[in-house]
Amino acid sequence: MFMGWDDRPPRRHIGFDSPESLSNILTRSSPPHSCFHSTAYYDRPSEYKMADKGWRGADLIFDLDGDHLVGVDALDFPSMLNEIQEQAFRLWNDFLEPDFGFKAEKATFSFSGHRGFHIHYRHPSILHLDSKARQEIVSHISGSNLKIEMVLGNSDLAWGRRIRRGIDSVLDRLQEFHEGSDVDRRALYRGLRSSAVIGVAGMTRPPSMSEKAMLKLAEMSVNSDRRRRLKNSTMNMSRQFGKQGDLFLALIRGDQSVVLDQAAENDDNVTVDIRRVIRWIGSLHGKAGLRVTEFPVERLDPDASNAFDALSEAITFSRQKRESVKLELDDITARIGEEVVEGNNGDVIEVSEAMAIFLGLKRWASSV
Repeated sequence: MFMGWDDRPPRRHIGFDSPESLSNILTRSSPPHSCFHSTAYYDRPSEYKMADKGWRGADLIFDLDGDHLVGVDALDFPSMLNEIQEQAFRLWNDFLEPDFGFKAEKATFSFSGHRGFHIHYRHPSILHLDSKARQEIVSHISGSNLKIEMVLGNSDLAWGRRIRRGIDSVLDRLQEFHEGSDVDRRALYRGLRSSAVIGVAGMTRPPSMSEKAMLKLAEMSVNSDRRRRLKNSTMNMSRQFGKQGDLFLALIRGDQSVVLDQAAENDDNVTVDIRRVIRWIGSLHGKAGLRVTEFPVERLDPDASNAFDALSEAITFSRQKRESVKLELDDITARIGEEVVEGNNGDVIEVSEAMAIFLGLKRWASSV
């Protein structure tokens, strides 16, 4: 699939009989904005109607976008990328490898060229999985329909260990919310509310997510006896908080799950889509000018000594050529290699060509 630079629909359902025919599209006078390839396998991929293609199977795709994370400032691009890389590492290290037994040699890890990371898993054992089966994988990762108190006392279960970690994490966040100033508390409330994952198994209806309900939960959570019981008990955990019990469970599940991206076309999770396209590794992302870049799993952890650094390693344009730009938004933070831009609407600055293209494609700046 190829996206153009105008508003016309993407060019889809294209097959190539030679590398030269593909090269002609990529190197013509008006090359595409972005390039994608199918993660599904077909008998007749060039057929226009999906029903005529002869679907044979599909790889598993996990797409993580930084602007979907709770409390992340999309205008602080370096911090956003670091947060989503941490989520990608957590997805692989805490879920896909230990829980499902996925093997690194069957996976491709890549920077998307803009706001996130992809994990592309290729293995014959998963090709046949339909959307319903793939939804079960997503539900496990998100904790959907998880009955927390059934797994809490079993340290052999991965989610049992996660819930134990989640109790400590959520109690700390609630204490910070309880003790915060009025200004800080509002931001903390938004973060808590956004991170909660509702629909916990056993709920008859979603819990109240009001600031009043969150404050009541926070007030109850700082009680030392209740905190001790929560950390030592494996039964009736939610009853420790009465009406706020389901809210506490929703916060724990959200704290320990991973946020997977949604497909823009149908709002289904990307992983569930058995006819998905994904960005072509080595291509440029038309909204940032950065290269879709593959790297080994050993470099996925952002805290590792050799961690992958997208803002240094996915650059294709010149860092030596200089251009003047005017910023179009407030509170922008961007980085290209060692070059850092921080500024506000109306600021005129001189930057490298790579930075100018990045800021321009994101519509954060215009040429002067």
